[in-house]
Amino acid sequence: MPQPHLRTVVVLAAGEGKRMKSALPKVLHPLLGRTLLGHVLTAAAPLAADRTVVVVGHGAEQVRAHLTEIAPDATPVLQAQQLGTGHAVRIALEAVPDTSGTVVVINGDVPLLRAETVAALVAAHEGEGAAATVLAAEVPDPTGLGRIVRDAAGRLEQIVEERDATPAQRALREINAGIYAFDAVRLRDALGKLSTDNEQGEEYLTDVFGLLVSAGEPVGVHVAADHVETLGCNDRVELAGLRRLLRDRVNEAWMRTGVSILDPETTWIDVTATVERDAVIDQNTQLRGTTAVGAQAVVGPDVTLIDTVVGAAATVLRSHAVGAEVGPGASVGPYAYLRPAARLAEKSKVGTFVEVKNSEVGPGAKVPHLSYVGDATIGAKANIGAATIFVNYDGVNKHRTVVGEAAFIGCDTSLIAPVEVGAGAYVAAGSAISQDVPPGALGVTRAPQRSIEGWVARKRAGTVSAAAAERALAEGASADTPVAREGEAIHGGAETVGRPSATGDTATE
Repeated sequence: MPQPHLRTVVVLAAGEGKRMKSALPKVLHPLLGRTLLGHVLTAAAPLAADRTVVVVGHGAEQVRAHLTEIAPDATPVLQAQQLGTGHAVRIALEAVPDTSGTVVVINGDVPLLRAETVAALVAAHEGEGAAATVLAAEVPDPTGLGRIVRDAAGRLEQIVEERDATPAQRALREINAGIYAFDAVRLRDALGKLSTDNEQGEEYLTDVFGLLVSAGEPVGVHVAADHVETLGCNDRVELAGLRRLLRDRVNEAWMRTGVSILDPETTWIDVTATVERDAVIDQNTQLRGTTAVGAQAVVGPDVTLIDTVVGAAATVLRSHAVGAEVGPGASVGPYAYLRPAARLAEKSKVGTFVEVKNSEVGPGAKVPHLSYVGDATIGAKANIGAATIFVNYDGVNKHRTVVGEAAFIGCDTSLIAPVEVGAGAYVAAGSAISQDVPPGALGVTRAPQRSIEGWVARKRAGTVSAAAAERALAEGASADTPVAREGEAIHGGAETVGRPSATGDTATE
C-alpha cells in the first residue's frame, strides 16, 4: 500500500508592505475577523500538513506573537534580509531539513484563497507526479503580476516577473497567483541553483520552474476557477477592495442558508461569526468576532455586535454589544450598550439609553430606559424604573447589587452597592438605597417636599415665569393648591412617600 504524502506548508510573510504606509506588518492587517495571514493559514489548514513554516521578517516579533495566538504549532523562521522569494523558501527548508514529500508555498497576502482551491492544486500536483505546479489565474488586468509563459503545446515554459517581461509577455493575462506545490527533493536542488541576475537582484522562486523545465522535469499549471481568490493587496485601497469582495462572498453564503440580509452592501459579517436560519439582519449592521445570531432573531438596523450571542427570536435594534449574551426572545434597544458579561435572560428587556455591564437580567425582567446597570443580578420579572443607577464603584473596588424576583424600582433611584432589594419589594422613586430592603417591603429615602409661596415674584421678578405665575394667581388657579410659607412643610412636616403606579410613575401616598 502506498504511503501517504508528507506535506509541509511554507507561508511567505516577511515583506514590509511599504505601500501600506503602516507600522503594522502587511500580513497582520485585519479583514473581516482574521488577519491576512490568518486567512491564508485557514485556507491551508485542511491539508493537514505535517508542519507549517511561516517566514517572518519585517515586524517579526509582532508576527510571531500573532502566530502564538492563532497557530501555535506553526514554526516562524526569520528572513533577516529580504533577498527574494527563493531565498525565503530556502531558509524555510533549512529550518526543517528532514522535509520530504510535497512542499506548498503560499504568499501571505491572499486572504480570499479558498481551502478547496489549495486542495485541488495539491491533488493535481501529487496526482501527476510533478516536480512543481503553479496556481494560475486568468485576470482582466495583469498589471504588476508575474506572467505564465507557455510553449506552443500549452505546457509551462517559464514564469516571468513583469519587470523582466518582454512587451509580448506583458500582454499575457494568465498570471502567477503566488501559490505553488513542489516536490521537496527537486525543490531543494533547484533552490541551490538560483541566480540574482534580474532587475531586483533577488532570488526569484519562480525561476525554479524554468530550471526544472530545462532539466526535463515535469511541471504543471493548475488554473483557479475564480481569479478573485488569487488577489493580493499592496495598499489600503486594494485592502478595502478585498474587504468588499469578502463581504459579498460571506453575505451571499449566509443568504443561501436561509438568512435574510436586507441590505448586503451595508452588512459586514466576520468569517468567524455565525447566523442561523430565518434570522433577519437589517442595514448598517456589523457582526464581528465570535458573534452568533440565533434562528428568527432580528438584528439591526444600526447594530454592532462583537463576540456576542443573540438567542432565537431576540431583537437587537440600534445598539452596541461587546462580549454579551442576549437570551431567546429578549429585546435590546434602541440605543442600548451591552458591555462584557452582560447576560440577558429569556424575554428580558434592555431599552433606550441603557448600559449594562457584568450583570444578569433575569427572565422577563425589564430595564426600559435611561439607566446604568453594573455588577448586578436582577431577578425574574423585576422592573427597573427610568434613570435608575446601580452605584457599583466606591473609587477603589466594585460591589454587587441584587434585585429580587418581581421587585419594582421606582424612577430616579440610586442603588448603592453592596445592597439587596428583596423579592417583591418596592423602592420609591427618587430614593438612594444603601441598606437592604426586605422582601415585600417599601424602601424609601426622600426629604419632605415644601412649596414656598411667592418665591418667583420675589427672586425672579421681571421674568416670563413671574408674569405667568401672576396671571395664574389672578385667575385663581392656585386656589386648591396647598402651599407653605417659607420655613414650613406640607402636611405638618410628614414625609411624602412615592407609590409606584402601574406605568412606573409615582403618586403620593
